[in-house]
Amino acid sequence: MKTKLLMLTFAMSCAFAGNAMALTKDEYKTQKDQISADYKVNRDKCGALKATAKNVCVSEAKGTEKMAKAELESQYKPSPKNTENVSLAKADAAYDTAKEKCGDLSGNGKDVCIKDAKAAHVKAKEDAKVSRAESDTSKTKAEKMGDVKKSASEEKHEADYTAAKVRCDSLAGAAKDTCLADAKKKYDMK
Repeated sequence: MKTKLLMLTFAMSCAFAGNAMALTKDEYKTQKDQISADYKVNRDKCGALKATAKNVCVSEAKGTEKMAKAELESQYKPSPKNTENVSLAKADAAYDTAKEKCGDLSGNGKDVCIKDAKAAHVKAKEDAKVSRAESDTSKTKAEKMGDVKKSASEEKHEADYTAAKVRCDSLAGAAKDTCLADAKKKYDMK
């Protein structure tokens, strides 16, 4: 099932990447309808699954639809913002699916899984912001880049630190204290 979704995502990416020109309104509408139809087919395939597997399958189908719609919008109205939206849609889809995959876990393992997914999501979102700032052609690009990169770095460190802190929760006593101190030092937290 996962392979089919990945192949569909790859095929849709190639279809959209192959056409560098902006789409006409009719092409846009046709492709949008196709994306919706593909989503319904993929979602219906999840019906035979149970519990977490079904949730993951539905999440992958929704994610594929979100990514395809964002890519379509980027083709229809090319802009740095829409390019950023493609990256954000990919990050959101990966995050939602990763959270669903944590469903079979329990206790600290589940907490760690969710925090790791959140950290990866934050990193992807911040990378998208940096990419958009890099594509800026204005005179204040250097100032914006410095601010965006600094903010992105802080957000990434915060997300990584939070995930590391949750990992330390499985420890006790001096080991936990050492783990927390090491995490603070590694991620420059005060």
